Amino acid sequence: MLPKILVVDDDRYTRTLIAQLLRSSAQVLLAPDGEVARQLFAEHDFNLVLMDQRLPQHQGLDLLREFRTRRPRMVAILMTGFADVRDAVAAVREGLFDYLTKPFEDLEALEAVIGKALELDAAYREIDSLRARLAAGSGAPAVVGQSAVMDRLLGQMRQVAGLDTTVLLEGESGTGKDLMAKLIHAWSPRVAQPYLEVNCGGLPESLLESLLFGYDKGAFTGAAQAAAGYFEKAHGGTLFLDEIADMSPKLQSSLLRVLQDHTCARIGSITQRQTDFRLVCATNRPLADEVKAGRFREDLYYRINVVALRLPPLRERVGDVVQLAVHFLERYNTKFGKHCGPFTAAAMSALEAARWPGNVRELQHCIERVVALQTGGVIDADQLSLPAHAASQETDAGGVHISASYQDARAEFERDYLRRLLASAAGNVSEAARLSGIPRQNLYVRMRRWGIVTIE
Repeated sequence: MLPKILVVDDDRYTRTLIAQLLRSSAQVLLAPDGEVARQLFAEHDFNLVLMDQRLPQHQGLDLLREFRTRRPRMVAILMTGFADVRDAVAAVREGLFDYLTKPFEDLEALEAVIGKALELDAAYREIDSLRARLAAGSGAPAVVGQSAVMDRLLGQMRQVAGLDTTVLLEGESGTGKDLMAKLIHAWSPRVAQPYLEVNCGGLPESLLESLLFGYDKGAFTGAAQAAAGYFEKAHGGTLFLDEIADMSPKLQSSLLRVLQDHTCARIGSITQRQTDFRLVCATNRPLADEVKAGRFREDLYYRINVVALRLPPLRERVGDVVQLAVHFLERYNTKFGKHCGPFTAAAMSALEAARWPGNVRELQHCIERVVALQTGGVIDADQLSLPAHAASQETDAGGVHISASYQDARAEFERDYLRRLLASAAGNVSEAARLSGIPRQNLYVRMRRWGIVTIE
């Protein structure tokens, strides 16, 4: 379904221009004044509001504040003449998504800002949908993101979750393998039974062995009483072995026997106990390569590699970064009792342009850091403090940065060009406008979008 946009402007030319520009990508409703805007806003659930600042008998900012009392997370863009830019900048600090100066001389820039605003609205709505599903008590963990690659993965997981078969999850660190393991359990017939997980790389061999197999009283120093292991405790349910590539050769052999015989004996005991659990394994290193290198048993590999699912890195999840960032922003606002946000267009562009080698976990920590250090207010690109590795380091033979898409490459060029332009003009925006041939008000909008300069 197409997004619904409200355009409020007393100038017929401006209304028609925006309606024509968005005719194939959105449902646009037009209002020539504040009263019609009020009526339409009451009747429709808009994804975005574009509001002129100077209306007959109304100020656009006053109307937007009124609308925000009904929908606190309403996404809005103010359209203003250059003389009112200072008010628009102040409104952005209050939570307005962005502002545009009229007349519009760069329709591509107009489309880009509208696209970012709709992206933020979609993120809010996805978070609300997740909350509703959690409130319904399904028991399944929330998965944020609607990218095509994640849709395919979740479809595959639904197919195999109901089958009592071993699943191997492969993916880089920070891609959410533990979350997906829990989701497989939640979607399986074993959901009412135990779910246990252990990180094979985080424990020494002896401790991991006693944790998995359990032990009898007196089996070793300190074993004051018998204890069941995870193989027993997971009976009827699901056992998740994370970072299985780090398991020692001895434990690999022991695990293979358990999987073959469906029995296990506690340390210090010869009694074999029956166990029936669904095994889900995960690794951040391709197990096939570990087998070739002689670090992982080939027979165990074939035993657990029944259904292999690859978790995509964050850089491949096109469109999910902003939704995840909004999800984490709301989580840490709640946790720390703060009211940070929303993200500006520049911040959203910076988040999407980042490479995120640490994947979702790195993004989560980035947002946590931002909320922890801010007292409140909007989050701009410079407040994200993205590390140097966040930008794409892939280059062609001429040393030009190559981004994941044409849109990313263009954004990267514009951001770099504007920085160099302002430097060559010694920080003077009027001189930068003269050198570039870009009208001064449009140059302000572009620089504001990338967080390069504040209004003088």
